[in-house]
Amino acid sequence: MNTPQLPLSLRYPPDQRLQTYLGAPPAALAQLRALAVGAVEDWLYISGTAGTGKTHLALAVCAAAEQAGRRAIYLPLGAARGRVGEALEGLEQHDLIALDGLDLVAGNRDDEIALFDFHNRVRAAGHALLYTGRMLPEGLGLVLPDLRSRLGQCGRISLQPLTEAGRAEVLKARAQRRGLALDGPALEWLLTRTGRDLGSLVSVLDRLDRESLAAKRRLTVPFLRNVLGEAEGNG
Repeated sequence: MNTPQLPLSLRYPPDQRLQTYLGAPPAALAQLRALAVGAVEDWLYISGTAGTGKTHLALAVCAAAEQAGRRAIYLPLGAARGRVGEALEGLEQHDLIALDGLDLVAGNRDDEIALFDFHNRVRAAGHALLYTGRMLPEGLGLVLPDLRSRLGQCGRISLQPLTEAGRAEVLKARAQRRGLALDGPALEWLLTRTGRDLGSLVSVLDRLDRESLAAKRRLTVPFLRNVLGEAEGNG
């Protein structure tokens, strides 16, 4: 019996869409949309330090591809370390494959050989590949020159950490999508107590969403202080 396919919103969280990514490099979102809908046959590599939104974009591209009626699949490579070949088996049949976290398997020769072979299979099938990594290919410490060469042929998008203004914009936008009222003082208080990366912002807002719903309270500074604690301001 076939397993029912999950709705798009469950496979790829609604917050993680191309249109909800803020502060992308010029033309990057257009480049990713073109990849998603098959307007270009290409291989892209997204680099950026932790928390710059690489996973957000990888999931967003898959969501955009499926919205366009294409077959897409997302694979977090860190979860497949040591068995990448097994995890990739048959995935080249998809129109778009997003491989997230190359830095987490770099240095494992068997995994690198599997990635090199997979890249060639996808290329032969005429399908699209999206890679992400914390560093550019030449900085990953790859042990397989052939894989480094293949990755070097990919188009590149480099993400930068959020600025203070960018953090404020992300917090306000994500709060609005959740129906959370975040006034100036509450926003300023939060900005001094959350990390600079997207992951920290999302985690905090998820928690506040749950707590405010349970308590039926607005996001005032006293409520934030009660939920998050003053100790977080010293971390």
